[in-house]
Amino acid sequence: MVPVGYCTKLLSKQTRMVLRICLYGLAAGLATVAFQLAISALFRHGFKSLSTIGPGWFAMASLGIILVTSLLVGLILRLCPQAAGSGIPQLKAAFWADRGNIPLKVAIVKFTTGVLSIGGGCSLGREGPSVQLAGTVGSNLAAALGRSRRLGTVAGAAAGLAAAFNTPLAGITFVLEELIGDLGSRYLGGLLLASVLGALVTEGLVGNYPAFLMPPIASCSWHAYASAPLVAALAALVGVVFQQMTILTRGATRRLHRVPGWLMPAIGGLTTWVLGIVVFWRCSRLGVFSLGYDDLTDSLAGAIGWQTALLLLVGKLIATVACYGLGGSGGIFAPSLFLGAMTGSTTAGLLAHLMVLGPQDTMALTVVGMSATLGAVVRAPFTSIIIVFEMTREFAIVPLLMLAGLVSQAISRSILPHGFYDAILIQDGIDISRLEPPHDLQQWQELPVIAIANTSPVVASSLEPDQLASFIHRHRYNRFPAIVGTQLSGILARDEAAQAIKEGRRPRLVPATTCRPNDRIGQVQQSLISSGAGLAVVLDAAGKIVGIVTLHDILRAQTDTAKKVQPEDPTEELLS
Repeated sequence: MVPVGYCTKLLSKQTRMVLRICLYGLAAGLATVAFQLAISALFRHGFKSLSTIGPGWFAMASLGIILVTSLLVGLILRLCPQAAGSGIPQLKAAFWADRGNIPLKVAIVKFTTGVLSIGGGCSLGREGPSVQLAGTVGSNLAAALGRSRRLGTVAGAAAGLAAAFNTPLAGITFVLEELIGDLGSRYLGGLLLASVLGALVTEGLVGNYPAFLMPPIASCSWHAYASAPLVAALAALVGVVFQQMTILTRGATRRLHRVPGWLMPAIGGLTTWVLGIVVFWRCSRLGVFSLGYDDLTDSLAGAIGWQTALLLLVGKLIATVACYGLGGSGGIFAPSLFLGAMTGSTTAGLLAHLMVLGPQDTMALTVVGMSATLGAVVRAPFTSIIIVFEMTREFAIVPLLMLAGLVSQAISRSILPHGFYDAILIQDGIDISRLEPPHDLQQWQELPVIAIANTSPVVASSLEPDQLASFIHRHRYNRFPAIVGTQLSGILARDEAAQAIKEGRRPRLVPATTCRPNDRIGQVQQSLISSGAGLAVVLDAAGKIVGIVTLHDILRAQTDTAKKVQPEDPTEELLS
């Protein structure tokens, strides 16, 4: 029998690479579909089945389900805190900082806690966890094959999102926009292949259906186009409020030490139950619980009045903030789409009192709200347009989706400095400017100088000969910022310090070149070239030294950035 290893060696590098990407895509797609089916089964046999036995019994039974599953989630997450939340910020950090190295236990814990949390009724989405789960599967398969973990991670992530929504184009654009941050990335070919395979897995096992079924939209009236900017603006504001509330809740939770961390997801689940039961008793809707896709589909079909949509909007907003902010395991894609749809449905219902809006106009404005809220939260405009189009498969709404994307991005970027995932990373103490490299030299030079500065510099605090001798003996650097009293006085050169000690005098200092933390690297680089000090001191607004930068630091950072953005093995990551 011919060994398998020998057979694979007969294949070209490009063929072997294509086969590996196929493996990543198929495995990631299978993991995502299994995750999706498990969530659906738990929610269907739990909440949906119990909702038919009567309001009182449903309230008691649903309380038991959501508390038990949330408590289990909190306990299991202690084994792997990386699996909390949506998982996309963690995946992005692993891709750039750890070269795609993600432990396999992340996938195991994510699968378990995601099914329990979302299937158990918590107001979270499955798409973010699907991306982390699939990316982790791809990463570990690549490691097992001895190949690039980064390629395995992004290929798995694209296949995961494509499988979660049956949206192959959105799987590609999301990974390029959010994880890699470059639509012209060298990973494009691999992402294309993996994403198609992820969608094919879903079509083969679940069926070739859009994520949301809605009546066809032949055309929209000019009233819909006139109303679309208002709907998009309101939906974007809902997204901004959702992000701000979630980040604040998450920060407050981390400062609250009296309550054990493993108990927090249960508090989020209890909050969801209270809100969900109130909404269920008022209008017999389960949309506050879990994904809420049934009510979202009904809103697209015009089967939900604006009063009910407003009630669902408020309940879902608070419930999702509580579940995510208190450490649950789930994403924000589904809640963002739900909030946007309810915003669009509510606004369309109110506008119908002022102008003539037909059923197709109302459906179109509901879709506009979905795209605008998602775009405002994730800051991936192409994804927010393409994913809603692929989920509905309605060509007539594409111009409205593009309009919604423009409005939502303008509002979100004018109010918030970062999108949801970057805000999570910043809250976790991860410097975005150090994490994700720029795509070219010009963009790198636009970064703040603090991103490459030495933030723990050695400072000469005494210039007396006896103390100076001990100082330069302990530290082998050639230049030091010197402080006399409390203010920066200049730059101490090692040769001058040695000569001053020999002559028994105070050394002469070179005038210091200074800059602010937010000054551009290119600007500081020019200042260093024209100065004689060879060292720039970074001062804050109070004049305190917060770092130093040398020409050597700039050259090293530029070289490291060039290496960081280059693939480990170009033949692994190009399909051309």
